[in-house]
Amino acid sequence: MRLSTLVEMTELGLSPVTGHDELERTIRWVVTTDLLDPGRYLSGGELVLTGLVWRQSPQDSERFVRSLVNAGVSALGAGDTRWGEIPGDLVEACRRHRMPLFHVPQEMSFAEVTEHIVRRLSAARAYDMTAVLDRHRRLVAGATAGAGLDPVLHLLGHDLGMPCWVLTPAGRVVAGSHPLPEGVAPLLARGFLTAKRMPCTLRDVERGDAGRYSVFAVDEQTTPRVADWFLAFRGSFEDWPEERRALAGELVAVVALERARLDDRLSPEGRIAQELVQLVVSDGKPSDILPRLQVTGLTAHPDAAPDAAARGFVAVAAAARGALRPGELRVVVREILSRSCASPVVGVAGEEVIALIPAPESDITAEVREAVRALAPGLGTGGFTVGVSGIASVDGLRGAVEEARYARRMAEGRAEPDAVVGHDELATHVLLLASVPDDIRHMFRVRLLDPLRGYDQEHRADLVRTLEAFLQVSGSWTKCAEILHVHVNTLRYRIQRIQDLTGRDLSRLEDRVDFFLALRLA
Repeated sequence: MRLSTLVEMTELGLSPVTGHDELERTIRWVVTTDLLDPGRYLSGGELVLTGLVWRQSPQDSERFVRSLVNAGVSALGAGDTRWGEIPGDLVEACRRHRMPLFHVPQEMSFAEVTEHIVRRLSAARAYDMTAVLDRHRRLVAGATAGAGLDPVLHLLGHDLGMPCWVLTPAGRVVAGSHPLPEGVAPLLARGFLTAKRMPCTLRDVERGDAGRYSVFAVDEQTTPRVADWFLAFRGSFEDWPEERRALAGELVAVVALERARLDDRLSPEGRIAQELVQLVVSDGKPSDILPRLQVTGLTAHPDAAPDAAARGFVAVAAAARGALRPGELRVVVREILSRSCASPVVGVAGEEVIALIPAPESDITAEVREAVRALAPGLGTGGFTVGVSGIASVDGLRGAVEEARYARRMAEGRAEPDAVVGHDELATHVLLLASVPDDIRHMFRVRLLDPLRGYDQEHRADLVRTLEAFLQVSGSWTKCAEILHVHVNTLRYRIQRIQDLTGRDLSRLEDRVDFFLALRLA
């Protein structure tokens, strides 16, 4: 803010006494003092206001003004409540040292002067910061990778006094101007997921007024909150002037661009991750899978020293019914796994998202379950299910993926809408079936079940369901008939038809086992 602006602020009534040719100087703050030598409390660029209490003799004016000049003060404003007018010795000292001097009217308090000027300074800084953010947004939108969000947030937090943070719905801090107090991130994340509208003000009741935060969604119009980022500012946006609200909106735009830049779906790494998942799902050769694993960073080159990935890999399968599209589900899965792996390999396979991570030393199923529980308010009522495999080598990745997918299907049968099933909850036969190649699995199913399905379709029969019920009760005719609500003779006729169509004998244990496995592969 220039000194000439003070003259233009007619509501203050400030008039220049000396330094008429120095009005292009800028001031960055206002300080009131009545010390004779205030230099050690000044850092330069201030407008100093004084009531002249320090002046006991004309010689004091020289000492006072010299102290201001040495501190780099931009201008002096003096009131005349004590002397009736500004003493001539002070005017002369200011003229001699080229210190602009302003007369402050008796009816204008220093508090009013400070309030008006600080408000104007804040607006000017907000305008300048908006320009900085606009330049950064253009930078991020260009080909350059930029320097990330930290420098911009630091400017807002430390220069403009707007502490702010960028967080994910899981409570992970992406960037921030200051350290976030312990326990606040989960509170903000839950508030973001459950708020009826954005922006909103959240309160940490334990911290009183210091615990108020304003929360803004980054991409409210096109992205579900559970797959979005959000901005948190200290204080309530409802108390902000218009300039500060505009600044928050500008920062939201910058963060949206940075978030889009970090989305790896269209990057070479993201495409390789998708290729890798497709290879594993389609039972690709280890010789094709290993090079892609090395590119993704999940495993070291064979000649390199062993790392964490040497322990093997874990597969995760997830699906959602409801508003989440596959690409958004992929973002959610990456966030869920971010605690266990900095860069998980994530790809889409039909309606499922498949992820691969190096086997962690911690309990990955428990970590996934905790993350899903935290995100539950934003997952909707459609249901979100996750399956986690055991540890597998490169050669066993296909089996690990099948194990995770089967565990996820088991989760669909759970009572809770957002369920996670780990490999330790699967039966032994599931682990065995997960390692069987696709062509053998398909042939096994076709040979045993296709004759029954074809008959059911043509005759509107119920042979497949009858077979499932019969095996479920371990071949008990009475219990099976009760489950199906049919006469035992009807049940005997159906079982005989199953045996005739398949050439198997359901009184033999090995044939029952084959049917059981075929149904599990279906």
